[in-house]
Amino acid sequence: MKFLFSALLLFVGTVTAARNGIDFIQPVTVATFQCIKNAGYSFMIPRVFTSLGSIDHTGINNVKNARAAGMTDVDGYIFPCLASHCPGGADQVKQTLDAIKSAGTKVSTLWLDIERLAWPADHNSNRAFIEAMVKEAQAYGQQVGIYSNYYNWQDIVGLDYHGQSNLMLWWAAYDGVKDFSKFAAFGGWTRPTIHQWQGTTAGPCGVSVDMNYVP
Repeated sequence: MKFLFSALLLFVGTVTAARNGIDFIQPVTVATFQCIKNAGYSFMIPRVFTSLGSIDHTGINNVKNARAAGMTDVDGYIFPCLASHCPGGADQVKQTLDAIKSAGTKVSTLWLDIERLAWPADHNSNRAFIEAMVKEAQAYGQQVGIYSNYYNWQDIVGLDYHGQSNLMLWWAAYDGVKDFSKFAAFGGWTRPTIHQWQGTTAGPCGVSVDMNYVP
């Protein structure tokens, strides 16, 4: 019986280890982050750079507010700008990290949003752009990860490109299921770190969010 009770405790601990998180772009106050935290969401990923080529100061302020609310797992994501007037990939990362530092805060992980929007057809050029972003983040000592999925990766860099498989993967698949059961390996990844399982929806405490899950 003692063994059974211990096994049940282990099982309960395993089940409750799963964590829920959100990503979003709207401004959120410290009080609302406290509400979100109390609602059972343990990680936040605000946008910190936009696809228009500008720093997302709202997102950086969200990072600050989330930390002020007592959250420790606060990331940020860059939605790269591919237009000709935008700085190169490394410069976009540099500008973002400098702005985050100037704001007196930090992100635990900087995610690079690699999804289909204005990427050129040249896979080699796209690979080089991503590699420059990653190297710049690492030069800052910043932990960095990739946000993508099978079809985005296929179109942007090709499924044979495994150059970033050593990084964490934030897997986007709006399948409505909070697990990794439908994950198909790509880009050298055999398992994601985070699953973005639901797109824009009315989230906790009145915030419009995407829903994320970590087992």
